[in-house]
Amino acid sequence: MEYLIQHEILDGSVEDTAKFFHLTNQLCWQKVRLYIRERQDVLEELLKLQNYRNQFLPNALRKFFHAVDSPTSRGDYLTMLIDKFSQRFCADNPNLHLSTDVVSIVCYSLILLSVDLSSPHVKNKMSKREFVRNICRAIHGARNANNQPLGGNNDHQNVIDRDFAGHLYDNVYLVGHVAPQRWDDNANNLVQSRRH
Repeated sequence: MEYLIQHEILDGSVEDTAKFFHLTNQLCWQKVRLYIRERQDVLEELLKLQNYRNQFLPNALRKFFHAVDSPTSRGDYLTMLIDKFSQRFCADNPNLHLSTDVVSIVCYSLILLSVDLSSPHVKNKMSKREFVRNICRAIHGARNANNQPLGGNNDHQNVIDRDFAGHLYDNVYLVGHVAPQRWDDNANNLVQSRRH
């Protein structure tokens, strides 16, 4: 980034940097990920350039992770990314009447399902019935920031119907991982360690 700014390819502003990341796909995504972790302002601006209007949630999540690159492990960074995505997705799709809390739970469920279905280490893959039951149970048992239950009888904003949950499963099963890796951290680390 310093090189690009010094040679006046970029002006160094948050907006210009976010546009550069948004429009370029020839970057080392490991470096981009590290940069975005340090620069929340660039991440915020990058999200403004995304549009998830009228997109099916798993497809929107794939688009998001294509722009930001998915982390390789669970933790605060993944939580922050999911929270930011959920806010943007809900803002772009108010007609769905879903809260950001519910979208976050669904996103985590989709990521776990993706790993389950795509990992060769998982012998007993999650069935559609299990996924639907788990996601409905997770939403019904969750609580919002005010410690109020989600998915209650009078809470129409936080109800996921079983058919919708089934469509989520079908999409991941047929289309693939919602957070694919552009590169493999372990493979890169192994290559680096062999060189030294």
